[in-house]
Amino acid sequence: MSEKPIRVIVVDDSLLVRQILSQGLEQDPEIHVVATASDPYAARDEIARHKPDVLTLDVEMPRMNGVEFLQKMMPQCPIPVVMVSSLTERGQKITMDALAAGAVDFVAKPKANIAMGLNQMMEDLRDKVRAASRANVSRFKVASYNPVKKGQSPASQGKVSRHVIAIGASTGGTEALKEVLTTFTPDMPGTVVVQHMPAGFTRMFAERLNSLCAVEVKEAEEGDMITDGKVIIAAGGRHLEVVRRGTGFGVRLYDGPTVCGHKPSVEVMMTSVSKNVGKAATGVMLTGMGGDGAGGMKAMRNAGARCIAQDEATSVVFGMPCKAYENGGAEKLVPLPQITRTVKGLLH
Repeated sequence: MSEKPIRVIVVDDSLLVRQILSQGLEQDPEIHVVATASDPYAARDEIARHKPDVLTLDVEMPRMNGVEFLQKMMPQCPIPVVMVSSLTERGQKITMDALAAGAVDFVAKPKANIAMGLNQMMEDLRDKVRAASRANVSRFKVASYNPVKKGQSPASQGKVSRHVIAIGASTGGTEALKEVLTTFTPDMPGTVVVQHMPAGFTRMFAERLNSLCAVEVKEAEEGDMITDGKVIIAAGGRHLEVVRRGTGFGVRLYDGPTVCGHKPSVEVMMTSVSKNVGKAATGVMLTGMGGDGAGGMKAMRNAGARCIAQDEATSVVFGMPCKAYENGGAEKLVPLPQITRTVKGLLH
């Protein structure tokens, strides 16, 4: 246990939710809820008074929603924020906007089996608050990437890939992936991505990336082939494996227990790449808490693949990249703006 507890302010328009979140967070001796607020205006005053380490913020609130509040707050007073989101389509969209506005991560409110779902959500929230307390949010407003716009599809796009790029990400990964994938050109080899995210959110995330990228981005479906110029995002709540199909590669989706605490798991995806793609693969580990994928990336490296990880200075949370580098999976640490260029260099 750290000497000083993590100081948290809970922002939600429902008194009952504020009480549930506060009590649930305080079950962890490392976390202390210093204040609660019913809306962003009250939150602003509490932030000035208490100077918290982390904020939990309801996505949908009256007077000013969570995204508008983040857009106003983050440039002046960057604080790690964990969003509390509903599973509605509107809630999912606002959550994506919140991550783009600088939120570190989010948890989804339970939809069914409230009692069991609430316990799981609070466990998730405690984990994410602890990770957020160590997050580097100073970079959130630095748009250092120059997106490649969609244009004429080159002849190579749509061809069965002979090479596979495998990317893993977690906390802070939605924005890191946007920065990387918007700089991908349509002649890039087929790419598979595992970003830790619950079911329902990955489709909207893929659609949003698809609208921003020169490559095609889609949520994984059983039977998808990995083709040049296409990025396949693992669907929330299901594992993704890369398998051999004919002369190329495809994806297989399946249910099952969590691996390294996650489903989809980077470990599962990268281990399958090591077995079925071997040296015709490139691995990339982006920002994220924990160590999911470290063993899988090491297996990729042992099979002859070239692998890199995001450096500490540009990571929101330097957990997964650090583990991948320390255990010998990642050859080197690379700043986020240089990931695409480095990957292209490894392809030749």
